[in-house]
Amino acid sequence: MNKGNKLYEGKAKIIYETKDKNLVIQHFKDDATAFNNLKKAKVEGKGVLNNRISEYILTNLSQCGIKTHLIKRLNMREQLIRKAEIFPIEFIVRNVATGSLTKRLGIPEGTIFEKPLLEYCYKKDELEDPLISKEHILLFGWANEDEIKIIDSMTLRINDLLTGIFRGIGIKLVDFKIEYGKAWNKETEEKEIVLADEISPDTCRLWDVKTEKKLDKDRFRKDLGNIIQAYQDVARRLGIMPEETNISEVNFGKATSIKFKKK
Repeated sequence: MNKGNKLYEGKAKIIYETKDKNLVIQHFKDDATAFNNLKKAKVEGKGVLNNRISEYILTNLSQCGIKTHLIKRLNMREQLIRKAEIFPIEFIVRNVATGSLTKRLGIPEGTIFEKPLLEYCYKKDELEDPLISKEHILLFGWANEDEIKIIDSMTLRINDLLTGIFRGIGIKLVDFKIEYGKAWNKETEEKEIVLADEISPDTCRLWDVKTEKKLDKDRFRKDLGNIIQAYQDVARRLGIMPEETNISEVNFGKATSIKFKKK
């Protein structure tokens, strides 16, 4: 499918229009950012890996009944997705204490929670994506009560599924952030809530189960080095990148799916 005009460029992706008003093309960049864009760098091959990892995960979630914006992967860097009206909210799930939570509340790094902690942040770079409550969301009309109820349920279900996917390959899902939007459903002829954006090592904290080695963007945030090698490790464990292959040599095949029982 041919790309049209650029509609939007964010920190990690570019969105292009298509001839279909309900579909857009999502391009994954190699840009790495942290601390609300204060720290920036180019990491060659990151966009390719995130494209493929996100496609794999969203395909599996879709198989389990989670509605997503993904239609298909077009090439090494691009996906065809449903155009969605994005909620201005980041939905964060924490299974283990780390990052900003430990600084805010003084909880020891690595503390495992009895149940997932769900948090909300207002998507506004200039305000540094502040933590907000459900009351803020409802008061300012960023989403209504029914929408939040649906999204909260979807988010916790996604956490269950992702935890299983990563546990099966020796990775601990520490936390992650996701976004949702409302996209047009041709069959029902109305908009529905869908999982949007991406799920990748850029948006998740992933630790090796045995060593607790970080396999995510914290390697960039904390200057740990070997960023692309960590992302490649995740891709290899998921079975979507051949062993002993450099990112420039990869010719990824179609996404495969893991079978889960629907709840």
